[in-house]
Amino acid sequence: MSLQDKLYNWLTIKVVVDARPEDTAARDTMNMFEQLLADENGIKSPEVTVDEDMYYIAVKSDEQQKTYRFPRELIEVMLDQISDEPEKYVNYPEK
Repeated sequence: MSLQDKLYNWLTIKVVVDARPEDTAARDTMNMFEQLLADENGIKSPEVTVDEDMYYIAVKSDEQQKTYRFPRELIEVMLDQISDEPEKYVNYPEK
């Protein structure tokens, strides 16, 4: 999986976690992608900014700064699905 794919997956689920902090499955998935970014790419703290049209992720890897961008509608599609059909995305609390 490319770095861009990992960042896309991480950001998509991060948006869900930000909107649904009680969603344990989403949080676990976000943590998994954060671990992949750290272990495989040396990225520990991606910085996210957003404007009307795009999400931007600034990352530092091997002392190089790079920014990736993703259209909002692409990143927010999962959150939109959850919002449209919440009965399909029930949160099961941790035991």
